[in-house]
Amino acid sequence: MDINQIYNLFLLHPVITTDSRNCPEGAIFFALKGANFNGNQFAKETIQKGCAFAFVDEKEYADDKQIFYVPDCLTTLQQLAEKHRMTLNTPIIGVTGTNGKTTTKELIASVLKQKYNILYTQGNLNNHIGVPMTLLQLKKEHEIAIIEMGANHPGEIKTLVNIARPNYGIITNVGKAHIEGFGSFEGVINTKCELYDFLKENNGKAFVNQGNEILFNKAQQKGIATIPYGKGANIDAEILSSDPFLSIQWNGHQIKSQLIGRYNLENIVAAIAIGKNFQLSDEQIVNAIENYTPTNNRSQFKQTERNGLIIDAYNANPTSMNASLDNFILINGKEKAVILGDMKELGTVSDSEHQKVADKLSQSTISEILLIGPNFAKTNCPRAKKFNDVTALNDYLSKNPINGKLVLVKGSNSMKLIECVGLL
Repeated sequence: MDINQIYNLFLLHPVITTDSRNCPEGAIFFALKGANFNGNQFAKETIQKGCAFAFVDEKEYADDKQIFYVPDCLTTLQQLAEKHRMTLNTPIIGVTGTNGKTTTKELIASVLKQKYNILYTQGNLNNHIGVPMTLLQLKKEHEIAIIEMGANHPGEIKTLVNIARPNYGIITNVGKAHIEGFGSFEGVINTKCELYDFLKENNGKAFVNQGNEILFNKAQQKGIATIPYGKGANIDAEILSSDPFLSIQWNGHQIKSQLIGRYNLENIVAAIAIGKNFQLSDEQIVNAIENYTPTNNRSQFKQTERNGLIIDAYNANPTSMNASLDNFILINGKEKAVILGDMKELGTVSDSEHQKVADKLSQSTISEILLIGPNFAKTNCPRAKKFNDVTALNDYLSKNPINGKLVLVKGSNSMKLIECVGLL
């Protein structure tokens, strides 16, 4: 069965699932494989649960008239998504970057939905599976799609842009993350700029932060059409306060956001620039940004009975960790505490980057420093209390509660720091 035949089948049954536990009536199941599972084994079960058809890439499981064999289910899923995207020809904005891409994507969506019927990546389903699954939800009535793209190895953005084929793109920033996979900081830059390469080759346009020297220079070198924003550009803003919520001044408007962190200024200005490009009014943009509430453990504020919490526990790398700490240190008022978890996938620079964070903490006036994980365990940070994992941390917190403080909780998602929030 070729991709055109598969696409005709999809038009009749436009719901895709890759999870045998979730089988909507009439859906099509794609049997994907992972380190600990083989979707082929569940193909027949999905038909019994109500799926109309299933695709497998191991011939022994194609033993039913509703189950079809293809050489590779993931590749077929990606080809189907690209075919669907090209058929509908919906304008697509691709969003990538080391830090801030999910928040920026959410802000862009909040702005554009004031005027347009949009589709956008849910959560951070931004990989080789999440991107095609999002694209396959495109409908004729969607006027714009916003597709987030993540990567931790060279070539991954190239793969994703060739599926999503964006008309516009934005790289939020480049920073030290996934160094283990990219090999170097230069590897990070080159991979993110695969988005610029695609836009150049396909007459697309890039929204470029003119204040980011690396990205601005890369865009200039590659000769892509740009829509500048940020420092020195027509679309820029300045911070009024961040105690703790970020308030900014833009175009005669004061915008009181519900985001924590001065570093979110760039994300907000990016959303403003995209809103203006798509002819939204200033009032629509201000309203959208002020009403956006983070709910995904990114720059999120939570007031408990005992403390004020800044929860930024979905991801951590040296760039985002230092930005969060710098912002936290500048906040006035309450006595402060930090709960920081290891930054993962840093390869040979892991020890030095964790020590830099420890040095910053040692020089700060933060009264309580709790560090979690084997990487932070190796640092020299005299005032810190150190814990192997979140279980040990929770045991400590249950016996030594933190009271009356502003608490920053930040670490890589795999550190599971979100599990300590209930004790704060």
